[in-house]
Amino acid sequence: MNKNDPPKAEKFLSTREAAAKLGMALSTVQAWVESGMLPAWKTAGGHRRIPADAVESMRLRQQAVLGSEPSPEMLKVLVVEDDPVQREIYRRQFAEWGLPVRLFTAGDGFEGLMLIGRHNPDLIITDLAMPEMDGFKMIWRMKSPPAVTQATIIVVTALTAAEIEAQGGLPNGIPVYPKPIPFAVFRPLVEHMSKKLAT
Repeated sequence: MNKNDPPKAEKFLSTREAAAKLGMALSTVQAWVESGMLPAWKTAGGHRRIPADAVESMRLRQQAVLGSEPSPEMLKVLVVEDDPVQREIYRRQFAEWGLPVRLFTAGDGFEGLMLIGRHNPDLIITDLAMPEMDGFKMIWRMKSPPAVTQATIIVVTALTAAEIEAQGGLPNGIPVYPKPIPFAVFRPLVEHMSKKLAT
């Protein structure tokens, strides 16, 4: 048996079957396979096959990351930040404003893409330097065709402009703010987006 052949006892799924099981777009699952987030092998005909146990592990991770569906009239905001203290600061500040916002948080770009695929947020605020999948990869994945989301994207980072450029830069039109978190900028934006959604 060739070392690239799958173990005979294992069950495998096509990318389409995996997408259906995970409730994700086929393009998202294909991107996860290409980036190595989901292990897969190629058949002689060039088709991807994904181990069923890897899909099940992903599904269980989704359950832990994804919450219940928000009310349609609520503004959906996703914060992608690996520092749990920073995530808590976001939660407290958004709660203090008392605006009709459903806040989701993710610890890295991979979790961020899962939440985007499930909830389609209106506003995404993301850090750049994160483990597993950083903000750069997540943003470029969102902006690459087929586009994953039409959300407004804002970056909040400790990286300098030179450091951002050194890592390949970002797509045009994405505002970048230095840390600490500029809540004075975010509040009027969130208020405006909430009112626009309600009309």
